[in-house]
Amino acid sequence: MGLLIDGVWRDDSYDKARFQNGRFVRPATRYRNFVTSDGSPGPSGEGGFPAEKGRYHLYVSYACPWAHRTIIFRRLKELEGTVSMSVVSWHMGDQGWTFDRGEGSSGDEVNGKAKLSEIYLLADERYTGRVSVPVLWDKQRKTIVNNESSEIIRMLNSSFEAFTNERTDYYPQELRVDIDRVNELVYTTVNNGVYRTGFATSQEAYEEAFRSLFKTLDELENKLSQQRYLAGNRLTEADWRLFPTLIRFDAVYVGHFKCNLRRIADYPNLSNYLRDLYQVPGVAETVKIDHIKRHYYGSQRKLNPTGIVPLGPVLDFKPAQKLFRRRGIDHCPHAGDHVCGKPALVGVLAHGLLVGRDVEAVDLVVGDVALDPLNLRAHATQHVA
Repeated sequence: MGLLIDGVWRDDSYDKARFQNGRFVRPATRYRNFVTSDGSPGPSGEGGFPAEKGRYHLYVSYACPWAHRTIIFRRLKELEGTVSMSVVSWHMGDQGWTFDRGEGSSGDEVNGKAKLSEIYLLADERYTGRVSVPVLWDKQRKTIVNNESSEIIRMLNSSFEAFTNERTDYYPQELRVDIDRVNELVYTTVNNGVYRTGFATSQEAYEEAFRSLFKTLDELENKLSQQRYLAGNRLTEADWRLFPTLIRFDAVYVGHFKCNLRRIADYPNLSNYLRDLYQVPGVAETVKIDHIKRHYYGSQRKLNPTGIVPLGPVLDFKPAQKLFRRRGIDHCPHAGDHVCGKPALVGVLAHGLLVGRDVEAVDLVVGDVALDPLNLRAHATQHVA
């Protein structure tokens, strides 16, 4: 691992700002231009990047949670034919991210480079900074448009509407205040919190990040006992920003980053919520556990000197099908189909049963139908006053 300084690759010893008093400090991303529908300037950077089919290219890693966000949005918005994509190797060695096909890379079909650092140098031959993914590349101007994941997903969400029939808006105007509030908390204590925990170089810094991480996870667990998604009952950007961290948590962060107070599997609502998001069409194929484990355990040798990649744990993101027995009430008094897609489910849900953990424990059946607990949770949310 390392960084570029004035266009020259250097090892991590040159990055003096990476740690402060034992605390990991994530550097700000440099490229902050926006693709817009008409090429006008976005919230930051310069203009001149109009949305066009085939003009832009994503450089990503299946291992990296920040890049994973952009892979998900590209899939959800059905932009595979509009924005092309290259995947780097799972292994990050002394030269940073590479395009080694023998280590899981798709290769670089656009610029024909061997290393991601060479892409950064195409944009600026004297670039100084980290060579990170994701990168949104402009094939026409031969430069980096943006390397900030939170901004790239917003471009994918709304700037390419002319090239897709998928109209779902994951950052709706009426929910933006709530989404931004959740994003700030989740980024600081969870998305970046696992890194602050894992990369801490002092006990004080580790415990500080650790406690903040699990305080927020406990708060999210409680929130999801009352609503289906982070901003209410509508799936938004906030959920897709949390998802990549949750999907990696039990496989990597519990052990490798010492985030071991609880697993996500130990949180009834968070684990069902994670399964819920995993079932969204197209999302499962963006999750590459082999890339994830090989990258963290094999690349971060300061934390795992041997590079041995653990075989476990067993992970199952499919809905946990459970049978529930009838308790004297045959039908839900609310007619019609609900969020869960099951018509007229059980009336006990409308009789004050709490969602989440209590729903999972309940012994209940609708005829002979096996109910998926995560959908049962969502259904219950609609009925419990």
